[in-house]
Amino acid sequence: MTFTRRKFLTTAAVSSTAGLVLGAPSIARAQSSETFNWRMTNAYGPGSPFYVEGPGSPTDVIEKINTMSGGRLNIQHFAAGELIPALEGFEAVQSGTIQMNAANSYFWSDTTFAAQYFTTVPFGMSFMGHMAWLYHGGGLELWHELYEPYGMVAFPLNNTGVQMTGWFREPIEDISQLDGLRMRVPGLAGKVYSSLGVDARVLPGGEIFPALERGVIDAAEFVGPFQDRRMGLQDAAKYYYTTGWHEPSTTGELLISKSHWDSLPADLQMIVRSACMAACLESLTWSEAVNGEAMTDLVDNHGVIANQLPESIVNALREATLDTLQTEANADPAVRKIHDSYMAFKAQHDRWAGASERAWLSDIIGV
Repeated sequence: MTFTRRKFLTTAAVSSTAGLVLGAPSIARAQSSETFNWRMTNAYGPGSPFYVEGPGSPTDVIEKINTMSGGRLNIQHFAAGELIPALEGFEAVQSGTIQMNAANSYFWSDTTFAAQYFTTVPFGMSFMGHMAWLYHGGGLELWHELYEPYGMVAFPLNNTGVQMTGWFREPIEDISQLDGLRMRVPGLAGKVYSSLGVDARVLPGGEIFPALERGVIDAAEFVGPFQDRRMGLQDAAKYYYTTGWHEPSTTGELLISKSHWDSLPADLQMIVRSACMAACLESLTWSEAVNGEAMTDLVDNHGVIANQLPESIVNALREATLDTLQTEANADPAVRKIHDSYMAFKAQHDRWAGASERAWLSDIIGV
């Protein structure tokens, strides 16, 4: 058979295209059959609802990832103390010892102050505003940018919603009572409290009850009614205060080694992102479902005295928060960049929240 040059090129092109089409399924099959076996550590102890087990928890996220990936991404979970100590996940992921860690980014405030903005900001945004900033206001990109020098990426893992101010062994009625008060409180709130004379301490969850019961500390915050009741904090202190000023929307962090993240195919990366996003909603709705009953039980059956912090103390905390944030932002360009992004988004969102959620709370339930 005689081929002209044009006919040869045409035939070659058809043959090449057919080869690609025929080869595509085998490429897809090769990708779909590749498996990854990772380890995830956790800042919280074995059996902890929300933080380890239950709806929207890290182990729930692992199950979601395993199911959606068809077993291609297998993750073994280790609660605090099972592989590494509670608050050493940042260093473990950075070193490559493990691939993932579940915690809250404000635990790493001594390493980079700016990390705290991704957990929560005192007097900041609610769940809806915070999530909107992360996913649609550039927050997630800033989170990745902040962790890039450490060789890590991070994603929102879960969310408690508004937390309680905490438990106090004695009633708090005046700002002067904060001077010298020993309180378990992590993150930016601890720094704010410290500026008002509080001896702020960071303790893992499992150490809070014995410290409060023995009087090693005078006060402690953890999460909210359901989680706090489970830890027995109502048996160590009776005065339970609210405003949620310090953690209006507390977001968990899934910390991932950047080199391991980059090794995942695009579909597995999307599965991880989607599982985390689903867990944020699932964990928040679970928290809302269980906290009402727990709050009623604490007050009606355990002698807990629930009150709001006096307005004078809240005002002092607000002023101290603004001063602390401005001071830190002025001292560090990385903090300034994230701070300005968060606050600009908050200013816009506050206007909408005032016309929607807050107006609804005021008109419908009289808050």
